[in-house]
Amino acid sequence: MEKTLEGRGALITGSTSGIGLGIAKALARAGAKVMLNGFGSPEQIAEARREVAKAGNSAEPAHSAADLSKAGEIRALCQEAEAVLGQVDILVNNAGIQFTSPVEDFPDEKWDAILALNLSSNFHAIKALLSGMKARGWGRIVNVASIHGLVASPEKVAYVAAKHGVVGLTRTVALEIAESGVTCNAVCPGFVRTPLAEKQVTALAEKHGITPEAALKDFLLVKQPSKRWVEVEEVARMALFLCGPESSSINGAALSIDGGWSAA
Repeated sequence: MEKTLEGRGALITGSTSGIGLGIAKALARAGAKVMLNGFGSPEQIAEARREVAKAGNSAEPAHSAADLSKAGEIRALCQEAEAVLGQVDILVNNAGIQFTSPVEDFPDEKWDAILALNLSSNFHAIKALLSGMKARGWGRIVNVASIHGLVASPEKVAYVAAKHGVVGLTRTVALEIAESGVTCNAVCPGFVRTPLAEKQVTALAEKHGITPEAALKDFLLVKQPSKRWVEVEEVARMALFLCGPESSSINGAALSIDGGWSAA
């Protein structure tokens, strides 16, 4: 693979598993020096570091367990990333959580937690790193939103509000940096095959006494016209493209990877 990101420093939040780890591996494969962030057991984090190192044929990346629901820890993470990487040229905001409930029963603390991690963390990280990118005349910010940044679903009031906010944040930042050499874009995946999502399928199958295949099609993918998972690698390739030299005129976009969901 061509090393299109050789010499670039990349911070990816929520990157110890799932989409974030997939993006980290794609960027490392393209030559970027990567820093990981996220929770997990020591064994899980060690495995994530090994996977990224193998993908990039490089030393194991640094990792931080900074809690991105706290602004102070985000600022400290960004400072650490700049120290470890030399500079942060690429920021991928991926960390997020989910909770479902009808709005009248939605716990206040869940609303606050989802907004803090899924939306406010993006703002704080961008604010901390943007001036350095602008000073160097090059940077890439990729916010991992969701199809729920473009459309709504019942019982996901906080998640939908946060992801719509991510798309709005992306567009506003893009306008402010349009002449700087820095770009800010969002990717909006539908249902992605991750370990967490596959556990949802298993739980639904057991609850309704049906096969996992039926649970996937009838419950999770009912709004996704392709009737198949979006794969982590598909999202990672989109993120990689947005971080590369060919994407310099793509700015403020919210790009769906959803098997046709947003076309309906």
